[in-house]
Amino acid sequence: MGTLRTLNHLSPEGKRVLLRADLNVPVRDGQVTDTTRIDRLLPTIDELARKGARVIVLSHFDRPKGKVVPHMSLGPIAEIISARLKRDVHFVPNCIGPEVEQAVARLEDTEVLLLENTRFHEGEEANDPEFSAMLAKLGDVYVNDAFSAAHRAHASTEGVARHLPSFAGRLMEAELSALSTALENPDRPVGALIGGAKISTKLDLIGNLLEKVDVLFIGGAMANTFLAAQGVAIGKSLQEADMHETARDILAKARENNCEVVLPVDVVIADKFERNAPSRVCKTGDIPDDKMVLDAGPETISLITSKLRDLKTLVWNGPLGAFEIAPFDKATVAVAQEAAALTKSGKLKTIAGGGDTVSALRHAGVVHDMTYVSTAGGAFLEWLEGKLLPGITILTDAAQNVIPL
Repeated sequence: MGTLRTLNHLSPEGKRVLLRADLNVPVRDGQVTDTTRIDRLLPTIDELARKGARVIVLSHFDRPKGKVVPHMSLGPIAEIISARLKRDVHFVPNCIGPEVEQAVARLEDTEVLLLENTRFHEGEEANDPEFSAMLAKLGDVYVNDAFSAAHRAHASTEGVARHLPSFAGRLMEAELSALSTALENPDRPVGALIGGAKISTKLDLIGNLLEKVDVLFIGGAMANTFLAAQGVAIGKSLQEADMHETARDILAKARENNCEVVLPVDVVIADKFERNAPSRVCKTGDIPDDKMVLDAGPETISLITSKLRDLKTLVWNGPLGAFEIAPFDKATVAVAQEAAALTKSGKLKTIAGGGDTVSALRHAGVVHDMTYVSTAGGAFLEWLEGKLLPGITILTDAAQNVIPL
């Protein structure tokens, strides 16, 4: 793929640095409920500003579908960044056009400007060359610090990089380093814990992992499909009946690759998925027809945690049960806390991310105890699937053929 160009290769003083961030943070009732993505971006902005750059920040927010949607404006985010950085962050209510160009022209060295939601323009998601060029003319160099959007070939993630010398920001660099630690050059033995509802959404992921890991733990509702595929009655549990043959093929491939697959040996069952619904534990072979599986049981927890102690590296994607409500969060919490304890003691490297994983680890109180927790969703999964991400490929030295504006 070529060598990734990072901020170590950039002298930003006096330059207009077009910085692609991911400020697509969760908002409820007009308030940002999780500032993790903002906080992780700050080191790159701060470094560029301290070194004398004129920092121009680009980001999308939500899905306005090419229209101006007032409640999807990035204006309020500028205030949060400003407070966190302890420096003024200017804002302009567009990302292209004369008003933006004038705001950029007024910027002085060390100043920061946030532009409006790039997805207010149809050209963003279409990766329109004209829109890409209009963004590119605002900067002298381009820095992408939005790993979580790197799987999308959009104007601000890939198109702009065709016109400017391009580099990875510190967050992008950290994400890629963590993923390399997990799968490209891991300390062995290496395991992967994959949970969630459906095999069908994680076929490429599982297929790639079977060739790279020594142990594969399968949890969540997808474990039901694997059990049913082997003739185990699972009652009225969520499963994918049309994926039984696929599940058996995966198990056969795992045997060919000497990859041990660990499925639940006992489960927590209930009549319905409700908070504090009456529940009990049973063996996986004894699930009644009128019950549903909502979590892994205590023997399964012990089995997984004992195997974790033999690993050097763990990749985690997805919960082990319906962790959103008690009492069906016990397996996810217990295994997460054991992985965190092993990580803190230096015995295990744990790289986690994607989908509900961050929420599950936060629920378990261990987000800050893992080696690395990615806030990326789709990009994290596609990387684990072995796919090339366009927003990363374009940042390598092999891709630095800049098209004049």
